Amino acid sequence: MRIKSWTLTDVANDVWLDSFAVGNDSLRLQTPHDWSIHKRTLRGGPRDGVDLIEVHNGALSYTILPTRGMGLWRGEYRGNLLGWQSPVQGPVHPKIVALSERNGLGWLRGFDEWLCRCGLSSNGPPGVDNGSPLTLHGRIANLPAHQVDVRVNLDPPYELSVVGRVAETELFGPHLHLTATVTTVPGSGRLVIHDEVENRSSAPAEMQMLYHCNVGPPFLEAGSRMMAPIREMAPLTKRAAEGMDTFESYVGPTAGFTEQVYAYDLAADTAEKTLVLLSNSTGDRGLALRFNRKELPWFVVWKNTAAVEDGYVTGLEPATNLPNFKTFERQQGRVVVLPPGGRWQCQWSIEALDTREGVSQVLQEIATLQAHSRRVIHRTPQAKFSPS
Repeated sequence: MRIKSWTLTDVANDVWLDSFAVGNDSLRLQTPHDWSIHKRTLRGGPRDGVDLIEVHNGALSYTILPTRGMGLWRGEYRGNLLGWQSPVQGPVHPKIVALSERNGLGWLRGFDEWLCRCGLSSNGPPGVDNGSPLTLHGRIANLPAHQVDVRVNLDPPYELSVVGRVAETELFGPHLHLTATVTTVPGSGRLVIHDEVENRSSAPAEMQMLYHCNVGPPFLEAGSRMMAPIREMAPLTKRAAEGMDTFESYVGPTAGFTEQVYAYDLAADTAEKTLVLLSNSTGDRGLALRFNRKELPWFVVWKNTAAVEDGYVTGLEPATNLPNFKTFERQQGRVVVLPPGGRWQCQWSIEALDTREGVSQVLQEIATLQAHSRRVIHRTPQAKFSPS
């Protein structure tokens, strides 16, 4: 395998490229799809100083934010937007996001990504855990990468990868290091995320990770459906319980809508692989997430079908834990503990579909998994899933 690599940022060696561009033509590769990778730094307003890496594989495009924990800001697949319209005009530079603001809810002032990570040492709501104040969804989404590389496989299938390393560390605190790799193949509608978290402390360290994949129109609309092979499912709150009759479907933009959150324990194959699908009302567009229960044992659905101006969106969220306060999740045994030098890793994918045949094929995969597992659907919050 022949790999061509470029370093865009390396703080340890004082390397930083203000701009970068590589593509099919510049490398003279005979790929069937024209692709490119560009890096630039945004200027003006809340985004001033945010590094952005744009990946175009010939069919799918997406933007990576090294300044914001290697999150994905926006995407597009054959003219279909991947992401949502947040009231926040981002991407927002972390320097103006005060996480402790509003009693620990400051994270929301920078929240407009298609995909952001919640972690590393904690996620869930704010509060005080064993004397330590925790803010909403942790710190990783507002930490900049200290090293960023672009890699291109010069042999078929010509994988295009962006690798970023982000440190969540402090004196007398956690020493967690994330290596995040986002890979796609020219012409594909799929991207693969491979993350590794290492504990570089001399003591054991707790870790939590939730992937907040946020979707709006055209995949989300009145009549859209979120389908999954369910072993057990429950609303996390009384408010979510109000929507149990229609938990698999969505309404259109609704002014004054209050969010609803649902917890899923999914069925999987013998290798613990599972998947979920959000499809539009006519079944000819969809977004499929594939992951492994050994790495991401829980799945969460966040419904926020508010008015478009207020953020019409749903969150599809594979996770190591449920989005409750860390103290409760620890009591339920859902907090990962890494030994000194220990590592946690996962690999999962997002695939955009724009044909009825593609959506139907994924639905059949879900039906096959469901056929081997009995669905247990709770209509009220359950003590093992939430403290409500």
